[in-house]
Amino acid sequence: MSVLQKTESIPKQYYGWTKIEALVKTLSEKIKTKKKFDCIYTISRGGLVPSRLLADRLSIKKIYVDEKTIPPDSLVVDDIFDSGHTFKKINEISRSPETQTFATLVARYGLRFPPQLIFSDTTQSNEVVVFPWDRFEYGLPF
Repeated sequence: MSVLQKTESIPKQYYGWTKIEALVKTLSEKIKTKKKFDCIYTISRGGLVPSRLLADRLSIKKIYVDEKTIPPDSLVVDDIFDSGHTFKKINEISRSPETQTFATLVARYGLRFPPQLIFSDTTQSNEVVVFPWDRFEYGLPF
């Protein structure tokens, strides 16, 4: 069963590039108030594009993808904090999960957020968020 079939009856929120750029700007400003980071750690699915955009805004030259361990005081980036599964996986490979900063463009409304989480926006309810880099996954044209 494809992602499209699994989510056909669930409402969707489509984010365009203008919205993404605004979210990245807001998120980068929040991150700057925390500390200066030298690099970003991310996962190869949803985190690649937001990491690249944040790296530009934060003048970060190094992005590490799918690393086996994450050092203390790291900036970890993903597109959405949804089920918490990615956050849990990141914590399992982090040498010091309590000192990392986990940054996402969007966080799922109604969840309890970990203290390490910084985000730009929340969903309105249980809608599926479709980012521009997810369009093919949902059978949408580019």
